[in-house]
Amino acid sequence: EQAVAVAVGIIGGILLFVLIGITAYLLWKKFCCLLSYEKLTSSVKTTNANAVFQDQSTSEIQLKSTRSRSIPFIIPPTLHGRDWINLTKEGHVQEGSDPYVIPQSGPRSSFHSLAGAYVVGTINQELYRFPEDISETDFPEGNIGRLWFSIEYEQESERLLVSLIKARKLQPPDDSCSPFVKIYLLPDERSYLQSKTKRKTLNPQFDENFVFQVSSKMLLQRTLKFLVYHVDKQKKHHLLGQVIFPLKNETLTDDNKLVIWRDLEKENLEPPSEYGDIQFSLSYNDYLGRLTVVVLRARGLKLQEESHAVSVYVKVSLMNHNKFIKSKKTAAVLGSLNPVYNETFSFKADQTELDTASLSLSVLQSIKGEKTHLLGRVVVGPFMYTRGKELEHWNEMISKPKELVKRWHALCHST
Repeated sequence: EQAVAVAVGIIGGILLFVLIGITAYLLWKKFCCLLSYEKLTSSVKTTNANAVFQDQSTSEIQLKSTRSRSIPFIIPPTLHGRDWINLTKEGHVQEGSDPYVIPQSGPRSSFHSLAGAYVVGTINQELYRFPEDISETDFPEGNIGRLWFSIEYEQESERLLVSLIKARKLQPPDDSCSPFVKIYLLPDERSYLQSKTKRKTLNPQFDENFVFQVSSKMLLQRTLKFLVYHVDKQKKHHLLGQVIFPLKNETLTDDNKLVIWRDLEKENLEPPSEYGDIQFSLSYNDYLGRLTVVVLRARGLKLQEESHAVSVYVKVSLMNHNKFIKSKKTAAVLGSLNPVYNETFSFKADQTELDTASLSLSVLQSIKGEKTHLLGRVVVGPFMYTRGKELEHWNEMISKPKELVKRWHALCHST
């Protein structure tokens, strides 16, 4: 009995010792975990930055509040293992640390993790959004299409480089549209360059380059003309509109590529009158008491001598009670039956004088060493001086103050 009691006591002591050891091991392991977490927390505080990692519930709430206006910015797993600081506030990086990586240990958010990478911040999309291009969206009422192109001039080789970029919102006569573009360098209307035809689209993307050979002396007297056509199922060509672009007001150099867009205009399909026609705009500002004339172009002129030495210009004169007040002239265009000017002139005219004032536009031809010759003239004004289209143009200008009113007029040869 004494031996049995000794054996039971030894066994019980061993079991008690094992139980105490297990308990001590678990307590020691738990203490070590707590100690490592406290050290991590304190190390982050020494960097003078906010805690980057939060628990799962806090990070989920934060992500939901920013999801609509930000994009998560994450660190790939290959960069784990070194210290990381929060970059949302200014702080100093400790020596030997890399601010672009995160520590390997620390609480993870399963909601933020993506293939082992963790969210460390967000990017605001609004900071990187480009401003909207109004040329793509702002189309005025009655618009028949818009054309984009670029021009550049190479001084050494004397080449004009024209890039046809695109067209938008074309208005074909049929449901479908297969457009192409012819490009002229006026005054030469006998030769042109043509783009490829784009099938079944109202918004063609051309991206084609064209080259015109023109000397630097003649460059500013030239005008680009774009004619946009539609090809129907019977292979017939229908003109959708045109763009006239004079080069005289542009600064063209090797390192200056101009990207331009213009709205298409309807071509005047009526045959020219006997002495030709002239197109100009009128506008009256009743507040400033200023009459504005924009001389645009002429067509079908009957030159006395067809030569490149012949220059054609327009003289604009303001009259009051048939008394001359003031006159201004456009620049001369050489050797063209269809010159383009696009020049603006302003005259001082009180509103009380509009019933007695008139404008005379004379198209004149000059040859060096010879007398100037009148090709045609048109007068616009009130009922006292004019009738028909000329009177309508004048009255429309008065009824629409500060608005440019554009019309074609037939030239007459009366002096």
